Amino acid sequence: MFIFCLEIHISLPSRSLKEKRGIVKSILGRAGNRFNVSCAEVDRQDNATVAVLGFVTVSSNKNISRQTLEKVEEWIYEGWPDVEITAADISEI
Repeated sequence: MFIFCLEIHISLPSRSLKEKRGIVKSILGRAGNRFNVSCAEVDRQDNATVAVLGFVTVSSNKNISRQTLEKVEEWIYEGWPDVEITAADISEI
């Protein structure tokens, strides 16, 4: 069994926590449904302009787990052009 984690730091075009929550919930909900990954906002909840999102996948195939998280990162980059990915890290747990 292989467990991989993707941590993405993003910069948001929001001015309030309410606007941020709308963007983050949209990304997390759609990613969970589309890629069958577990996801959550894991840090910087009190800052309206940045967020840290975590995505986790479990598989019996190492390559499939890693490729799924790479697709999530690419999907965010393409699907939300106003959201800037400032850092991303995929690691095996």
